[in-house]
Amino acid sequence: MWLLLILLQAAVLPAQLCEAPGEAAAAAVRVLSARLLGLAADPARLPDPSVYLALRLAGEHDPREEERYLGRLRDAFQPRYGRSLQAAGQPQRDAEATEHGTSAEAAWPETGRLALYLLGLRATCPPPEPGPQRSLVTWLKYYLEADWAGSRRHGHPLTSYYQYSLGVLALCVHRKRVREEVIRRLLEAEHHGKFGHAGGSAVDTEAVAALAFTCLERERLVGARLAAELRAATRGARRRMVEAQGQDGFFGNVYSTPWAMQVFLATNACRTQPAYGRAMAALLENLGAFTTAATVAQALPVLHGRSYLDVASTRCREEPDTLTPVGPEPLPEMPGNVTVRLVVECPEPRCPQRRLYDRLVPVPAGASLLDVLGAAAAQGPPDFTFATQDTPQGPFLSGVLGLEAQQRKRSYWQLLTAPSTNLQMGIADYRPHDGETLILRLSEW
Repeated sequence: MWLLLILLQAAVLPAQLCEAPGEAAAAAVRVLSARLLGLAADPARLPDPSVYLALRLAGEHDPREEERYLGRLRDAFQPRYGRSLQAAGQPQRDAEATEHGTSAEAAWPETGRLALYLLGLRATCPPPEPGPQRSLVTWLKYYLEADWAGSRRHGHPLTSYYQYSLGVLALCVHRKRVREEVIRRLLEAEHHGKFGHAGGSAVDTEAVAALAFTCLERERLVGARLAAELRAATRGARRRMVEAQGQDGFFGNVYSTPWAMQVFLATNACRTQPAYGRAMAALLENLGAFTTAATVAQALPVLHGRSYLDVASTRCREEPDTLTPVGPEPLPEMPGNVTVRLVVECPEPRCPQRRLYDRLVPVPAGASLLDVLGAAAAQGPPDFTFATQDTPQGPFLSGVLGLEAQQRKRSYWQLLTAPSTNLQMGIADYRPHDGETLILRLSEW
């Protein structure tokens, strides 16, 4: 980490190009790429298609490690999505059946996850055989239709507008047409500001939607009238990002900023918009915030001057085999203990007693939030229980005190530090300081 900080000292001026400027910045980005490659090489970590996308969009490569990672992704996706819908026991259905719930709940859409995998396949060299991809595209269309029908019935997709946008983007990158009604549902959500969620930023969702709009227009997959509407919506999204840019240079926060920067790249506004240069400088000054595979993968494409739309124009050629994986640095040992206040909140009417838990929890210095939860469960009374679910982004807090986060109910456990600041890391990565109050709040998006 000290090497990374030294390299960054000379890399804090606004970008004049669409990639990280200067030799020092290029060296820092290379270190970050090598770290991501090292994280990808860990077989204990679940494969994440966004990690593969970031590796493919980088300027340097390790073809053998990338091929191994692609193999792990295929093992994770192909057994289910390599079959036809009928063979998987999911008959084709129209949007009307989905809207009325006759079979929509049988297979909950995984729109975003499958979309990222298809984007990754589009960036593969040499391109994979088209046969297996056809069934993947069919599955994604099926999920996107379910999301579209859900938005008609409930006023929002069954998953989220973020996943919905990724689905449209992935189909566009594969040059597959999307029904105009599906596109207009997303356009309507953009017009009416429906991309936000409880306590969170709408920047990342708005950015992915703008990327989808830009792709549909660029690939000429829509008529002239709709193309003009999509172009205007993208300009509006970009303008709102500029207006909302903070004094720190971020669009929203450090983690949503790379998504917004992809929009400037995809629309060729990165060279003419000063806000992009300020965001690049802020990103370079804060690379230390990107510690997990998922967050590093989020930042790397824009640091290389690339967006997800670039996978649509991938040209296979000899790639530089010059990147060597770097393993994660061990966390420094910190002596002593810290005491964290842990609070669990659940809103009315589900929980008449809004605050369900409030205790001081002692843990070793340097402990993660996951360690805090484990220590709380061990100390009792009152008894504290929690459940996690393994994901490619690390353990996800799925239940607290018997209350489960449920996608169907659009509920999740929001992680905050008092009084109301969202944590931007997962439970295994965030390390609270002494005296901090951490709040677990059952929320809806």
